[in-house]
Amino acid sequence: MTSEAEQFEKIPCISYENSSEACRVLAVEVASLIRQRQASSKHAVLGLATGSTPVPFYRELIHLHKKEGLSFQNVITFNLDEYFGLEPQHRESYYRFMREQLFDHVDLPDSQINIPPGTVSREQVFRACRDYEAKIEEAGGIDLQILGIGRTGHIGFNEPGSAQDSPTRMITLDKVTREDAARDFLGIDHVPRFALTMGVGTIMRARRIALMAWGENKADIVAKAVEGEVTDAISASFLQLHDNAQFLLDAGAASSLTRNQHPWLVGSVDWTDELIRRAVTWLSRKLNKPVLKLLDEDYNEHGMSDLLTDCGPAYQLNIRIFNELQHTISGWPGGKPDEDDRYRPERALPFHKRSLILAPEPSDELRAMGGTIDRLIEQGHTVDVVFLTSGNLGVGDDAAERFAEVLKELANAQSAENWEAPVRYAGQLLGDLAAKGPFGQDNTTLRSIKSLVRRSEARHALRNCNLGEEHIHFLELPFYESGRYRRFKPGDNDVSALCDILTKLEPHQVYMTGSASDPSSVAGVCYRLFQTAMAQTAKEAWQDECWTWLYRSGEKPFASYEIDMAVPMSPGQLKSKLTAVSQYTQEEKSTGAREKAVAKYYDQLGLADYEAIEAFRRWAG
Repeated sequence: MTSEAEQFEKIPCISYENSSEACRVLAVEVASLIRQRQASSKHAVLGLATGSTPVPFYRELIHLHKKEGLSFQNVITFNLDEYFGLEPQHRESYYRFMREQLFDHVDLPDSQINIPPGTVSREQVFRACRDYEAKIEEAGGIDLQILGIGRTGHIGFNEPGSAQDSPTRMITLDKVTREDAARDFLGIDHVPRFALTMGVGTIMRARRIALMAWGENKADIVAKAVEGEVTDAISASFLQLHDNAQFLLDAGAASSLTRNQHPWLVGSVDWTDELIRRAVTWLSRKLNKPVLKLLDEDYNEHGMSDLLTDCGPAYQLNIRIFNELQHTISGWPGGKPDEDDRYRPERALPFHKRSLILAPEPSDELRAMGGTIDRLIEQGHTVDVVFLTSGNLGVGDDAAERFAEVLKELANAQSAENWEAPVRYAGQLLGDLAAKGPFGQDNTTLRSIKSLVRRSEARHALRNCNLGEEHIHFLELPFYESGRYRRFKPGDNDVSALCDILTKLEPHQVYMTGSASDPSSVAGVCYRLFQTAMAQTAKEAWQDECWTWLYRSGEKPFASYEIDMAVPMSPGQLKSKLTAVSQYTQEEKSTGAREKAVAKYYDQLGLADYEAIEAFRRWAG
């Protein structure tokens, strides 16, 4: 702890504006360590992590190597983990990941690279893990260990239940961890069930530890690891016991730390309107009291006596916040015509509006705002849905195989003369699938077919919302078509495509997601491209009348105090939405749990009890 604001933090945390800034700082530290060791003719021993989190960090190291001559000749590396049973050249092996993301781009000798051997036999695992530990000791121990953090709070693959002194070993992967990897492996059935991982004890012996986390989706687990009790249920919490561990966070990942989430608990605050609403709704939920029933003593006993001094008494403050919350609820997401809109979330005019829904991948739009799309159309607004990517990376081989088999069946039922080309095409497709196997890389033809599968599902799903095909657009941004999950490299062409569609449609409303996502995820990449496109078109006349609403799809849901527009849904409307979502056959089945949870939040605060609510936050730009 270095300040009053950080008094609940048991691990030092440095918050940066974005992940790029954090990675530059860490890369400079690593470069300094390497050069210091070079000067004394010694090795620098680095522990390395995989996954999307360290990718921008590795790019910074490559930049330092190519632009500033940083040599890795004196570096020895030890990776945290590897899937058990994957060949090194498997597209999802961590060996291949490290080759693609770092090793093939710097002058690190192969003999100094160490990755847990995922291809040893089951009988050899124990000995291989012991040998890995011995190699670390022989190298003099790890100088700097790089970590990410999983959704269960794991470091490496140390799933819940891992002991503080656990060594390198085989571990059974948690269901949540396998679910998070499902898209990479084109389905959870293909995700390995076991992995070899450095143990918590192995990690804790590193002389310095730097854990990186990006995006609001990681915020809650970061806060638990940093401020909660040390527990084997969250292996990252053991880092509280390390003398030289540090968390490097972007603004999103740091947002649930007490100093950011509940600053009134750690010192005096400047009570802005947003902070007041956050504090009152937090107190209501903490005490399980509706907002209108909070008392003066409730505020005084929870660090908010100065708020009562400025805005009290409690009765007056409660009414103010209750009214603000009530004003967020609207069944007119496009604005209600001929009505006083001072207390409505969206303007009455212009009416009708041109509403543009941007979806990073097909299904994002319906999962988050299917009911709202239906209302906008029903109320006469012009609605266009733009799928920024094809979504083909989320389509399994079985869908492409079914397509080819149906094509052959049709040919058999038709004139052979007219169907020779389709039959050849189907045969080529089935041959490509067989050649690549379940884990090979899709070629251009396969990705094209999977794009068509997703397009068909998207059109069929939106037909349930009465949206015509002329209002459905497939942008297929280049970064996605030429990339893979965790390995995207967006560029100017992506921004240009977004600028073109915005300029063409000139929307009065834009709905966008990705603000809380990991920056390297599809949604995170698309959100940042959207920010850039909006900046580049800022002087165009249509932006003067355009409002942007953020929605959450696979991301962390909005907290009640963050919601600027809450669109309620009846049981029938929710059922219709779930029916539309179910048209995406490759996606996890939606139950409406998120929408029901938002409605429950509002009910707990003392507002009307709805079946479900879709939530939005106005984008400040």
